Amino acid sequence: MHMNVAPYLLTEDRAEYERVLDDALSTAHTRPELAGFGTWLTAAQLRAMAVNATALITTAAASEYAHFTKVREAGRVAVATRVPARQDGSGAGIVAILTVMVPVLAGSAAVIFLLVGAVLRAVAPGLRFGGTLLTAGLVFGALAAAGLVCAGAGLLVTALRNSPAATVTSAAAAGGPEDELARAREAWRHALLERGIVPFLRDALAATEPPDQQGP
Repeated sequence: MHMNVAPYLLTEDRAEYERVLDDALSTAHTRPELAGFGTWLTAAQLRAMAVNATALITTAAASEYAHFTKVREAGRVAVATRVPARQDGSGAGIVAILTVMVPVLAGSAAVIFLLVGAVLRAVAPGLRFGGTLLTAGLVFGALAAAGLVCAGAGLLVTALRNSPAATVTSAAAAGGPEDELARAREAWRHALLERGIVPFLRDALAATEPPDQQGP
C-alpha cells in the first residue's frame, strides 16, 4: 500500500518516481555525500522513508514536473486530433462502401446464376441459355474473389496506418514531439534526483548517525 502521494504527482508517474529512487539507492555508494549508506540504515529502510516522504521530495522538482506533464498532455491532444482528420474525405467513405459491397453483390449473383444454370442444364441439356448462366456465374464468382482480395488489402493498410507504431513514427517525422517529451522527462528525473532524493537521503543518514560516529 502506497503512502503519501504528492498532490501534483499523477498516479501514472508514481512508478517513475520509484524508479529514480531505486537508481539513487543502487548508486549511493558512489556518492561521498551519502557516506554511511548501508552502515546504520539499510537500502530498504531508506527506500521506505523516501516513499513515505514522496510529497516532500517531489516539491523540489515541481517546476520540471509541471513542464513535463504539460508537454505530455499537448502530445496526447495532438495525436487525438490527427485521427478524426483522416475521416474528413467523403470519397474515402464511398470507396470503402464499394469495396465491401462489390464482393457481396458479385458473390450473390454468382450463386444465383450458377444455381439456375445448373438446374437448366440438368432439366434441358440442349438449352444453350443454361450454359450462358453458368459462364456468367463463374465470371461473377471471379469478380467476388477479386473484391475480397482488394477488401482484405484495404483493411490491412488501414490497420497499419492507424497502429500505435505508425502514430509514433508520424509524430517523429512531423517535428519530433517525442524528443521534446523525452527531454522534459529527463529534466524532471534529474531535478528529482539531485534536488530531491539525494538531499533527502543525505539528511536521513545524518539524522540517524550514531553518536559515536560524530566524535567525542
